[in-house]
Amino acid sequence: MELVVARIGAPHGLHGMVRLEVRTDDPAGRFAPGRVLTTEPADRGPLTVESSTQRQGSWYVRFTQTPDRTAAEALRGTVLLVTVDDDDEEDAWYPHQLVGLVVEDPTGRRVGTVAGIEHLPAQDVLVVTEDAGQRTLVPFVEELVPVVDVPGGRVVIDPPRGLLASDPDEE
Repeated sequence: MELVVARIGAPHGLHGMVRLEVRTDDPAGRFAPGRVLTTEPADRGPLTVESSTQRQGSWYVRFTQTPDRTAAEALRGTVLLVTVDDDDEEDAWYPHQLVGLVVEDPTGRRVGTVAGIEHLPAQDVLVVTEDAGQRTLVPFVEELVPVVDVPGGRVVIDPPRGLLASDPDEE
């Protein structure tokens, strides 16, 4: 299975370095020199990491295939992928595994299903399609999403009152 680890952003400097929009919890490992990453679209890769660095919270990478700014600019928008085994970690999950899971509140009441995850600038959010059809964004933090049970086919959310469209008007 292929997993998105980053999207290539703007070039940085004149020597082929690019800024990455990171989508991995292990950027130092994923972008280590010598790593080969497949791309989407496929005709822009594969790309081999020549060097990488983190500056002021952002990751920058130079690929052996991008000797200058012009070559780096041509990669803007390219998605970087790695091949992973679903069983790499026993208690881990990937965003695609959450899609379709049943969403419940702490009492076990069905709320809806998981439609996906969105990576917003401040934090990730769980996209929930409520049973009545409303689309609700739930901040993906442990306090609000205490249980992710992929084998059990469910996610438990504990949102503040008023976040869900299905919340009763009064108690």
